[in-house]
Amino acid sequence: MEENREDILKEIIDHGSADEFRQFYESMEPIDFAQLITDYSEEELDQVTTLMDDDDLATLTEEADDDLRIRIAHTLDNKRLLIAFGYMQKDDIVDMLGDFPEGRRKEVINLMKSGDRKIITDLLKYPEESAGGIMTTAYMALRQDLSIGQALDKIRQIGPKTEVIETLYVVNDSRQLVGSVDLKILLSTSRTQSISTIMESSVISVEPEEDQEQVARLVSRYDLNAIPVVSKKKVILGIITVDDVIDVIIQESDEDMLQMGGVSREESLDTTLGESVRMRLPWLLINLATAFLASFTVDLFSDTISKVVALSAIMTIVSGMGGNAGTQTVSILVRRLAQGELSWDDCKKPFLKEIALGLIDGAACGAVTAAIVWPFYGNFYLGLIVFLAMIGNLLVSSVCGFLIPVTIKKLHWDPAIASTIFLTTATDVLGFFIFLGLATLFMPYLLA
Repeated sequence: MEENREDILKEIIDHGSADEFRQFYESMEPIDFAQLITDYSEEELDQVTTLMDDDDLATLTEEADDDLRIRIAHTLDNKRLLIAFGYMQKDDIVDMLGDFPEGRRKEVINLMKSGDRKIITDLLKYPEESAGGIMTTAYMALRQDLSIGQALDKIRQIGPKTEVIETLYVVNDSRQLVGSVDLKILLSTSRTQSISTIMESSVISVEPEEDQEQVARLVSRYDLNAIPVVSKKKVILGIITVDDVIDVIIQESDEDMLQMGGVSREESLDTTLGESVRMRLPWLLINLATAFLASFTVDLFSDTISKVVALSAIMTIVSGMGGNAGTQTVSILVRRLAQGELSWDDCKKPFLKEIALGLIDGAACGAVTAAIVWPFYGNFYLGLIVFLAMIGNLLVSSVCGFLIPVTIKKLHWDPAIASTIFLTTATDVLGFFIFLGLATLFMPYLLA
């Protein structure tokens, strides 16, 4: 079906029929159309934008990813781009302009109407991953002295220009946020009643410098469809809608996944060879240094290994299981810390649980491993060593898997990018030390 659509679109573009193109475009969702043209050349994108209406072009630009947005913008002159901006939300315009070369960004901003120019310029001042950087100025604010009837008239007047009208924000004469009111309640109240009598005076808000992760946590925790952004004087500056929050959650999740693998979030398949080397090599060198620590630990017991060769085959099982168990703990901790659901003071109970879990998992895995090693090598003590070492290493992995990300977070570093490196070092070095140390103690029984 996808291949058929691609062929149909290519044929429509070649014929240059605007009517056929519009019919095709309206037969699918804008996001799906954006995906369809992601790999188009600049020439093909130019043909597409030429056939599109201005409002459809604006919608497509809003739905496209950052790379496609910029490539589409390259096909448009400043006049056409400004027309498309007229149909777009201010936060999407800011996101797009933020990726423009500085020269063209200034050109486009200077061509804007003075009112739009001020809004866009103000929004561009905020960091990209802050509340101010993702907020929109298309919100509904009602004065607290308005009657319900006057409020409904205003909603009819400016409602189509706003992103969210399910929740309406109430301000005083100084535009300070003093409350909010649900549209459903507004519609079911007498027209003569004042808004101040039905508004909720307690409103959860954020300042523009707030990190987008904290914004996402607040929206998720309190089940909000939007959250207002206010200045230090409580003047409302804009709102952040739930669709932007979903984008933040996906972005932060992808970032944590990449960082746990030691990969920069800026890297993609299209990144140049030199940039990929620059982003990956430092972490690989750090991992190399930790690998040497594990190697030195093994070398300390080289005499023990030379006497019982079976140890070299078994010790990788013990260290590997420790690494896997530790990764499970780290994954859970990093997720909880990212959601802001675990503080330093709340750690005692879950930490004790992780210790108990390490002991239970270690005993279970150790018993299974010992049951295989004992008859395979015909030595009961070798099985006993494996059993004890597995308990010890999984206990270490649980303790380190818990304490490492919590400590890193306490130091205001990112636990996603650093935890796995320290965890691997701990489980390998201590895992080898525990196993080979026990083997050294039991050496007379292993050689008997």
